[in-house]
This record gives sequence, C-alpha cells and structure tokens, in this order.
Amino acid sequence: MTDTVNMPGADGGDAFVSACTAVGADYIFCSSGSEWAPVWESLARRHRDGIPGPHYLDLTHETVAVGMATGYGLVERRPQAVLLHAAPGLLQGSMAIHGALLAGVPMVVASSESTTYGDGPGQDPGGQWYRNLSVVGGPHHIAQTFTKWSNEAASVHTLPTMITRAAELARRAPAGPAYLNIPLEVLLEEWDGREAKELAPPGSTHSSPEEVDPVAQLIREAANPVIVTETAGREAGGFEALLAFAEAWNIPVVEPDSAVCGNFPRTHPLHAGSDIGPWMDEADLILLVNCRAPFYPPSRRPSKATVVVIDEVPQRPHIVYQVLFADRYLEGNVVNTLRQPTRRATDLDAAAVMSRRTAQEDRHAAERAAAALAETEAAAAEGIDPVLVAATLRTLLAGRDAIVVDETITHSRAVKRHLLTDRRDSYFYVQGGLGQGVAVALGVKLAAADRPVVLTIGDGAFTYNPVIQSYDAARSYDVPVLIVVFNNRVHQSMNLNHRRFYPEGAAAGTGSGWGRTCTGCPGSPPSPSRSACTPRPSTPPTPSAPPSNGPSRP
Repeated sequence: MTDTVNMPGADGGDAFVSACTAVGADYIFCSSGSEWAPVWESLARRHRDGIPGPHYLDLTHETVAVGMATGYGLVERRPQAVLLHAAPGLLQGSMAIHGALLAGVPMVVASSESTTYGDGPGQDPGGQWYRNLSVVGGPHHIAQTFTKWSNEAASVHTLPTMITRAAELARRAPAGPAYLNIPLEVLLEEWDGREAKELAPPGSTHSSPEEVDPVAQLIREAANPVIVTETAGREAGGFEALLAFAEAWNIPVVEPDSAVCGNFPRTHPLHAGSDIGPWMDEADLILLVNCRAPFYPPSRRPSKATVVVIDEVPQRPHIVYQVLFADRYLEGNVVNTLRQPTRRATDLDAAAVMSRRTAQEDRHAAERAAAALAETEAAAAEGIDPVLVAATLRTLLAGRDAIVVDETITHSRAVKRHLLTDRRDSYFYVQGGLGQGVAVALGVKLAAADRPVVLTIGDGAFTYNPVIQSYDAARSYDVPVLIVVFNNRVHQSMNLNHRRFYPEGAAAGTGSGWGRTCTGCPGSPPSPSRSACTPRPSTPPTPSAPPSNGPSRP
C-alpha cells in the first residue's frame, strides 16, 4: 500500500520513497551523493516505524548501481530505482544506462542539481553545487541522448506523479531507462502527503485478424521460410510463444550474433545457428521477430524473400540508422501477436513442411556433430582451449537451471555454441560499452537468488569493470556469482581490425602493437614507467572481418 499519511517532517525524500513503493520498485540502487539525505532519512523513519518500502543498496560505483539494476530488470522486467550523484555521477553511470537502453531494461534513474545555490530560503544546499557540481541546462539535458525519456521534477507537489510517469514510460515498449532530475531543494521541500498512484499493468496490443490472415497465408505458401530474432525472449512469455510459433509451422530460427538474450532453445532441431547469410539468397520468406538490425551491411537486401516484421515498436527511436526492408508489419505485443498465426497453422502442405523440417534437422545434426568434434579436438589440445571451457561449463551447469551472463567478444560465438542454453532467461549478452558484466551478473543473481549465475567475460572486458566495487557489492549483499575469464592475453578485436584495415601496413610489417598489446611488449609504444611483460609472438593471427551482426567492442 502507498503511504499517504503526512508524517512529521515529511519532505521530498518521503515523496520519493512513497512513489517508488507505489510503482512497485523492489530496490533502490544507489551510488551515494550528498543530495540524497532526505531519501535516507525517509528510509530510516520507515525502518524505525515498521513501514514497508524498497530495499536500499548502498553501492560504491555508478556502473555497479546501474548494472545491478539492469541485471535485476532483465529477470524481473519491472522498473527499479537508481540514484546517482548530480551531473558527475550521471556521466559516470551513462555507459551502463546506455547499455540498459540497448537491452530494453526499464528503470527510473535520478540525480540532482541545486536551483538556489544558497541564495534562497530554507536549508543551505552547500557551496559545492555553486562551485563544482552544476552544469548548464541541468543534468536532464545531459541524459537525453542515452535514455528513453529525460525530464526535471521541478516541485515536490509533482514529484510523486513524475516518478509514476517515468516508471510508466520506462516499462512500455521499447522498454528502457527514464531519467528524472530532482533538485535538492525539491527533496528538502515540505510534502503534503498526496498519494502516489500504483502502476496498472500495461494493456495488451496485437495486430488485427485482417492483418494476420495474409501473413499466415504467406507462411502457408512459403517453401523456405526462416525466423530471425534478437530480443523475443526479453518479453514475458516471448521465449515460449516463439517456440510454439516455430514448431506449429516448422520454421527454422536464426539468432544472430546481435541477439540480446536467449530467444529459442539452442538444443532444438529448429535452431538454425547465428548466421543469416545462407538464407539471404535461399529464403522466400523472412520473419523478423523483435529484430532490430538483421542485415549487415544494412543495404544487404534479401534477394527474393518477402520480409514480415513482427514487433511492438519495429522502428526503434534510439537507433540512429535502421533498415528492415519490411514488406508487411504485424505490430503489437510480440507474445499476443505470435499466438495468432500460431493458431492459424492449418491446411499445410504436409510434404513441403516435412521436406524443410528434414532439411533443417540435417543441418542441425551436422552443426552438433561439428561442435562435438571441436570439443574432442579441444580436449586433446595443449593448454586450456576456450571451446573446452565452454563445454565444461555446460556439463557443470546441466540440470541446475543456471543463468549465463556473457561479456566476451572474440569468444562469444564459442560460448553460445557450446554452452547450448535452452531455457527462458538462461542467457543474457551485456549490451553497450565494456565494463558492466560483473554488475549485471550481480543484479541477475539478486533477482534469481536460487539459480546459479555465471559470468563469462574476456580478460580485457574484465579489467574495464569496477572489479573491487563489484566484489564489495557481492559480499555486502550476498549475491555470489561464478566469473570465468577467457584470457587471450591481447586486445584481440583491436588487433584483428587493425590488420583488417591495414593488412600490409607498418604494424603488420614490424609486429608493433599500438592499441592491441600491453605496454612493454615487443614493438609496443615505449613507456619508461613500466617494465616489459613476457614476450609474445610478433606474428599476428590471420586477420578476419568481425561478425556480420556481432559486437564491435574490443
């Protein structure tokens, strides 16, 4: 229940906590700043008086606060609250907030400013706001480019409803972080105790029968259809709805390297791997189910396929350039929309369906045999092969309903290929800039306390994470995760791209390592402050292009 009683000393801090309680936030993830004393006092009064409210996590880095909120939201799919410090804290957390935007995770992020700088009535906000913390235009202008919605709560009287609005916007498709600038003077202002409205569940939307029937007929007439999906599994019930849809029509499912999460069982014979390439010339129908960027380069158009887009918000407003080549749209909640053509899987050409099912089963069996051979060779090789690591993890996690959070780059394909996750919410790929994986895994564990959580991460990505602060959070709040570091001892993505762009350049000829090796390695830029590391071979790996839809981070 929402606390609507104006307690003695009630102020904007109470308004904030009451609103967070009303919108269903289980946690307030906070990287502390001095402006949040009113919130802390409200939480202290609630604790003293036995009044329920969100759990408060005091975290020592902004990436940890936002990353844990992201991980929690990946599992729970409900907006949580994140408190950062003024504009500097917002900027520090901006990479992780942008990652939440790309992952489609709802949250309400808030930080603060001063509006009086000590020249107004009431309590003195402190000289640090005048000298150091404020930015021209306010922090909400900074947040506009990496959040779904950004605004200012300019009065304590509108603060509760502004939080409600932010949570509503964050939750609806495309889900993502909403930001509120809450000035310190608003937090210190007396609050009248007016009610903060509880959130109602979003309404259901789906395409009309008049739109679905022609698509069902297209599927019925297709000889070689394929489904491509990146984020169907992010929707509640999306994993199961896509599985039912694919099985009803016997259509192969491709999860490109850009997939945000597990969307379809990788052990299923209809799983067609991660490469859409073989289908570009062969498919006569491509069904893009929650797929933001299926083709790369974007101008690479399917040669003969009709393209049907099934998505609640097919044109993502936060994507700068997006090409779908759509011939038809089925717009609405993906679960409701998929159920309609699933029910229409009747009057099928049994011979045609059996033919494509058999062909896909043969492809799947060949892929599994190739993967098994790779594992056998990895087990016989010297050293620790990444394929063997992934296969061993699969064996250790079998039957334990585990969740894998992945922040690998050059090993991401091996991780997905050999871990073979096959359940809803069993795999998440960290989005945006490197350095969030540990915090995201901690947030996932917070939401799924009874499930093992494993973070697979590259050595470069691991060093980008705020490791000490993340470990502090894991210990303080009892959220243990297993971290497996895939260490190739080089910034391999940087290396490969350098050699791809300049295959016969100076670096290739001399074996130099600008941008790809640690300082002190042979051929690296000199640094008198560091000693040389163990020498590595100067001959680089054979350059290759990055995955067509894969991550481009180092």
